[in-house]
Amino acid sequence: MNGQAEQDRIRNLVRYAAFAVAAVLAVVGITNSMPTYGFIPRLGPYPAIALRPLFLGAAIFLVLASNPFARTFAERWPHLRWLGRLVDIGVLGLGWYVLWVYYQVQIEAQTLGFGEIGLYHFAVSLLAAAVFIILSWKVWGAPLSIVGIIALIYFYTGEHWPWIFETARVDLSETSEDLWFNQGDGILGTIMGIIIFTVFPFIMLGTMLERTGGGRSLIKLAVHVTRGFRGGPAHAAILASGLFGTMSGGAVTNVVATGVITIPMIKQRGFSPSFAGGVEATASSAGQIMPPIMGAAAIVMSDLTGIPYLTIIIAALIPALAYYTSLFTSVVFEARRLGVEAEIEDLDRPDLKVDRQDYVNLVMVVVPIGVVVAALLEGLSAAGAGMTAFFSIIPLSFLNPEVRRRPFMIVEALSQAGLTFGRLLMAIAVVGIVVAVLGATGLPQDFVTLINEVSGGSLFVTLIVTGIAALMLGMGMPTLPAYLTIVLILGPAMQTLGLTVLAAHLFVLYYAVASSITPPVAVAAYAAASIADAPPIRTAMMALRVGLVKFAVPFIFAYYPTLLLVPIVFPEGESFSWIDFISVLFRLLVFIYLVSSAVIAFDQRRLPPWETVLRILLAGAVMITLPVVHWPATAAAFALVGWHQLSFGRRRQ
Repeated sequence: MNGQAEQDRIRNLVRYAAFAVAAVLAVVGITNSMPTYGFIPRLGPYPAIALRPLFLGAAIFLVLASNPFARTFAERWPHLRWLGRLVDIGVLGLGWYVLWVYYQVQIEAQTLGFGEIGLYHFAVSLLAAAVFIILSWKVWGAPLSIVGIIALIYFYTGEHWPWIFETARVDLSETSEDLWFNQGDGILGTIMGIIIFTVFPFIMLGTMLERTGGGRSLIKLAVHVTRGFRGGPAHAAILASGLFGTMSGGAVTNVVATGVITIPMIKQRGFSPSFAGGVEATASSAGQIMPPIMGAAAIVMSDLTGIPYLTIIIAALIPALAYYTSLFTSVVFEARRLGVEAEIEDLDRPDLKVDRQDYVNLVMVVVPIGVVVAALLEGLSAAGAGMTAFFSIIPLSFLNPEVRRRPFMIVEALSQAGLTFGRLLMAIAVVGIVVAVLGATGLPQDFVTLINEVSGGSLFVTLIVTGIAALMLGMGMPTLPAYLTIVLILGPAMQTLGLTVLAAHLFVLYYAVASSITPPVAVAAYAAASIADAPPIRTAMMALRVGLVKFAVPFIFAYYPTLLLVPIVFPEGESFSWIDFISVLFRLLVFIYLVSSAVIAFDQRRLPPWETVLRILLAGAVMITLPVVHWPATAAAFALVGWHQLSFGRRRQ
């Protein structure tokens, strides 16, 4: 008993320490990113040379405190808990040690210039890479860490690789600068700086929304608004997941937050468990392509490309709305197939009754989003806009009586944001390894040559190759690391064939998001399947079917940049035209109708195979860029759908 009491005491001590560290981390992030507000004194920004290792050191502690190796060992080998605790201490100590060495070397470089780099520094850099690969594997699973391991192996053995992968022999000592002692392309380089200095405010904003009641009220109101639709709670899941996902930024987080409410209701309405999970998974993952926040991906994209954040969210608006329209349409066809009818009566569950407080709580959602847009229009940076929105949500949270009764909820939300951020940094550190290797070996330029040879200069083939590679590389990864890894490798190849920088980055982002619902590693679909009590693979396949338009939309805006609205996406000599925009938008809606009905294989009746195939073929032809093809195809699509409605619509009545 004494031994158990001692373990409980240690566990509680670590938990309290983690809570405090996470809260302090959030406060440091706030003071570092906050813009200047008149007479209010500003503490930050702090020197990057100190802040990056400080954040990463705190993140290591938070990850190990929340998910220690001691727990893993105790679950698998109860008699080896002590060994797990030693691993925790060892990983933490080594992580802090390599960060301290990094800080010392950088300080020395600033004051005296870089000294001699030797094998000791190489050992430190390799040790740092190993620590973050291990921690990323523990937090996010194997896929991203395996990519990091392959990158390291390639870095040091590239001279023995065949074909375009062959590199010059590397000097082991000098590689430590590429990998670790570098504020440009290394683990603690530019990408890590973007996440720490720019993304953190939006992570806090999303966490605050979730913890202070705004997120739950948003879900309840979405259910209330859509209760008269045939799809009912399925439409509510799409609406709530899109709005909540743009703030939260994580597909799995979004599934868990909204799915626990919507999935049981979708099943109760008469939909299959796999369909319920599939709709929630694909809607939740797509929250990261929905402006104005876009789950912080737009912020990273802005910093990488130098394109203004406001320009990116304007460009992303029409494709995102088109995708969510396709989800709504797919649910309508599935409801028709199952004979599900609208239910106007109020919901039975007391916890979903909408009251006055829910409308008040909605202010916590609407105002911060409005603040972000207004701040950007006023010329604030993305980080400044995010921090301003975060400051707005704190006083607004007191509109919720639960927060007034227990204000400590705000501190808890800050602590949760710190923990979420710490977990993300483990993945970004591994992305830093990949970035370092790509920069040192010049592999992206070799990929440009390779893809140009394979595609024969065809943009369509290049996009297919990029999409497939993005799905493979993105499986199991969080969206931000997946997007960064893919765009750094394949982005240059897309741009050589005439695609603008913004269109190329949005294309990759769409496929990075889509990887979360693509089997065999469909993490969002598997999370939804666990809630729906449905087979994981079947749920993933259903998510894939319902979300099929997500895979087509990037090809459409690549060939029709007018959908992105902003001048920067047009090739030289071209400009925006309202006639072209309306034409493409009209045909896009026809495309969505055809594809959505085909994937469900139902319209006014079950579609026979020939009609399903014909609708898919016509959908493709409708979006062909040649007018002699797409206008006859559009006319044929109208004729087919009109015949179907006249022949079978009355029978359903």
